[in-house]
Amino acid sequence: MPLAIVTGSGGLIGSATVEHFVGRGFDVIGVENDMRAQFFGPEASTSRTSSRLADSYPEHFRTVDMDIRDTEGVRKLVRDNAGGLELVVHTAAQPSHDWAASDAIADFTVNANGTLNMLEAVRHEKADATFIHMSTNKVYGDRPNFLPLIETETRLELPEDHEFYGGIDTSMSIDRTMHSVFGASKVAADVMVQEYGRYFDMPTVCFRGGCLTGPAHAGAKLHGFLSYLMKCTVSGTPYTIFGYDGKQVRDNIHAADVVKAFDLFHGDPTASAVYNLGGGRQSNVSMLEAIALCQEIAGRELEYTLSSENRAGDHRWYVSDFSDFEAKYPSFKLEYGIREVLQEIHDANVEQWSAVA
Repeated sequence: MPLAIVTGSGGLIGSATVEHFVGRGFDVIGVENDMRAQFFGPEASTSRTSSRLADSYPEHFRTVDMDIRDTEGVRKLVRDNAGGLELVVHTAAQPSHDWAASDAIADFTVNANGTLNMLEAVRHEKADATFIHMSTNKVYGDRPNFLPLIETETRLELPEDHEFYGGIDTSMSIDRTMHSVFGASKVAADVMVQEYGRYFDMPTVCFRGGCLTGPAHAGAKLHGFLSYLMKCTVSGTPYTIFGYDGKQVRDNIHAADVVKAFDLFHGDPTASAVYNLGGGRQSNVSMLEAIALCQEIAGRELEYTLSSENRAGDHRWYVSDFSDFEAKYPSFKLEYGIREVLQEIHDANVEQWSAVA
């Protein structure tokens, strides 16, 4: 039976990856130490998800409590399981733009050093295993903010004749921009994954994600935009929008669609691939539009305030162009749009969140 190692297996994308590949006949080892609870507090803990996975797949999934910064531990894990290892999916990260500035060393060592540890272990112990890295659109820094955006009643938008109207592709430069501390650590990881693919001829890919979402997302104030927004709406928790009058636009992609892309790449991998991956034109929303949808679905008003201060380096508008991935893997199609995502988030969590209202 083939084996996959999934780092960050208790998180949103990690847990979806475990479920998907167990369903595809893999044994899966999860690497998880619940640092999310340290980053964002106990309400963001991944322990419940890890327990659910272990209970659901006792014969095909086990979790290892390990910090990806543990160089020797990571190397030993890969070495001990190299025989059947076909796939490594690296989703473990410090994921917050805001939190990173509070502890830049922790952010960089988790995101950059942790990724390097995984790459080195796979390079030396099973170099032909597919290596999938969950990167981020923050590698482009604030360059998207210099696009010629126009303002409508509910959103910022590009003119239809602009080259990026259909979405931003990987031709956008990552240089001479403000990345945020988080963005810089993810750039380091992203470039290293590419380099291992080129230099050592390993089958690696960076998926530069837009906003990743789904009902299993443990939304927190500093991370998990749609989940936390719906949580605030249902529970009556006040919400603050930072900058741009709430008209900033994000594309959002459901975890299930992300994992479909992982599977397709593993079926036909190449060395040093890079793809943007998000909701694209099918699944994007401004803050104001997302609030209106949350209120409609939850049947209650959200108490929110507009702050004039935007987060440093934050995007005013970001929509992904992943047409190069669709061209390479033509069976890939998004299943979820914004309304479907928000409805799922609401239905999966409304009982829990209503209890604290």
